[in-house]
Amino acid sequence: MKVIRDPVHGYIEIDELTTTLIDTPQMQRLRRIRQLGLSNLVYPGANHTRFEHSLGVMHLATMLTEQISSISAEEKDELRAAALLHDIGHGPLSHVTEGLIKRYTRKQHEDVKPILMKGPIADILEEHGLNASTIADHIRGQSALGQIINSEIDVDRMDYLVRDAHYTGVAFGLVDHVRLIHEMQFYEDKLVVGRGGLKAAESLLVSRFLMHPSVYYHHVSRIAETMFTRALDKLISQDIVDPFELRYMDDEHLFETMRHDEGYAGEMVRRLDERRLYKRALHVGFESVDKNVLRHRGKIERMEGEIAEIAGIDVTDVLIDIPKPPEIEEMQALIKTDGGMLHLDKASNIVATLEQAHIDNWKMGVYAPREHREAVGRAARDVFSVKKRTKQFRLTDL
Repeated sequence: MKVIRDPVHGYIEIDELTTTLIDTPQMQRLRRIRQLGLSNLVYPGANHTRFEHSLGVMHLATMLTEQISSISAEEKDELRAAALLHDIGHGPLSHVTEGLIKRYTRKQHEDVKPILMKGPIADILEEHGLNASTIADHIRGQSALGQIINSEIDVDRMDYLVRDAHYTGVAFGLVDHVRLIHEMQFYEDKLVVGRGGLKAAESLLVSRFLMHPSVYYHHVSRIAETMFTRALDKLISQDIVDPFELRYMDDEHLFETMRHDEGYAGEMVRRLDERRLYKRALHVGFESVDKNVLRHRGKIERMEGEIAEIAGIDVTDVLIDIPKPPEIEEMQALIKTDGGMLHLDKASNIVATLEQAHIDNWKMGVYAPREHREAVGRAARDVFSVKKRTKQFRLTDL
């Protein structure tokens, strides 16, 4: 048994199975995939990778399986392998490229079965008597055991919340994951949280709620990611980048490919390199735009063209970012009480209020170069029928 020193969890033990898996090219690639994409443009310390996150998830999965006596030794090995390998399907910059990969290949990052079924990982799993298909099911959360790493409240969420808070330096990663893990158990093949873990479960949702606007949906990160994905989409449409190869590339490989482009994509990446980002011409929530604005998610380019025409600028100087509405899967986690099973939002008044709070945090953005910011903002307000805010007077104005 070897140990790895982790800044979040302390010493992480790795056995022979995990040691050999760690040494595969597929796992080593994760050292070159940033966990938070382009968030280091906001938080300079956010350079941690999918590699250390994978080690953390394996560590927490091991803690959880060790306290459940019904899990066999073989199943523990399966889950350790699944937890370690759960992110090998991520493309460069993690979630930044996930939408494009899904659109062009119909694959999500959890769809790792083809990667597990061939090459050195397949050989290692076979050597240890482990079934690659079963491990793929665990990673997708399609098995009872798989709920530990992919469900409403899982060790994946626990690790990334604490780890992302650590590396960004924000004070919102206060998740009592040790207490939460000790209160988790299987009940009728469902992973549930005991009543004693309710406060720890609440801390996880509150932490995630606070991290969303501060880190995951910070406007600078959204601007940079929109610039990057639009540039990458252009290269894919020009057959310069093969979307099916993205899951085998790392961050620098893709950046270098884009830097060599002499057109739109190259200009966007040079802007990112020099932090010459587009600016917010419009940044509003549902208090200013009707929820029907979500229907425009499928026709972004048309809307950009309309705004550009009104503003009298080139369409490449307008970027629209309409995120999906908030999805809070954790609210459906099951809490085991003396009176039976309750969903988390029914067991906790705190959690019940977070759904509306998440909706209040939602923001859409229209971005443009600094010199076109005002013209684009005026046009965007007209196109999206932005409601005028009621002016508030200070006492000194009266």
